[in-house]
Amino acid sequence: MQEKVVLITGGAKRVGAAICRKLHAHGAKLIVHYRSSLVEAQALQNELNKIRPDSVALIQADLLDTRLLPDLIENATQHFGQLDVLINNASSFFPTPLRECTADAWSDLVGSNLKAPLFLSQAAAPYLKVQQGCIINIVDIHAERPLKNYVIYNTAKGGLVSLTKSLALEMAPAVRVNGVSPGPILWPEDNEWADELARQKIINSTLLKRTGEPEDIAKTVLFLIADAPYITGQVIAVDGGRSIHL
Repeated sequence: MQEKVVLITGGAKRVGAAICRKLHAHGAKLIVHYRSSLVEAQALQNELNKIRPDSVALIQADLLDTRLLPDLIENATQHFGQLDVLINNASSFFPTPLRECTADAWSDLVGSNLKAPLFLSQAAAPYLKVQQGCIINIVDIHAERPLKNYVIYNTAKGGLVSLTKSLALEMAPAVRVNGVSPGPILWPEDNEWADELARQKIINSTLLKRTGEPEDIAKTVLFLIADAPYITGQVIAVDGGRSIHL
């Protein structure tokens, strides 16, 4: 990872921030994208730049506006002079029971979880090919095991699985493309998941009978970037075995 330049979307907090800290600790330079989490992004940048000066830069954009994405990639690449890794981590997440599905919800969920990764990857492809780099998509086990009342989200993440495999085919042999599918790692930041009994039911459905940590996702991302030169077109579930026990 030494001196590799990594662009991570939605990297300012939660799992994204854990990935940033892990890759930075192994020598990477980071371009941390954020949409509205400026305070968190600046705090993370200050924290990591104290460890290694001028190793982390920030970039702001609304990924739902695809017109901005080529410039986002161009600006990110110019900052450190290259781009080795794109991590499509940014994601909207909220329930859409079938009766409540709307065009706006579709635009938000599909836009952040599928459309943006496609067009970011398209824009980044020339730079990644020069570096023999890679793309990591943060998927979700519910892409293949749908979560009730999350019709559009499930669909978007299902598309991201297919996109991961399609990009691996399109971008070979110069660029590897893989995905990581988290299971129960961090509880969503809404009241939908506040009920302790509901949480315990999910925990009990994992084979390991516990939640994971953001660090588990970060370690897997690091592995796919740094130690998996013969892996492409794959999606690794990091879920304590929940996806085979649903």
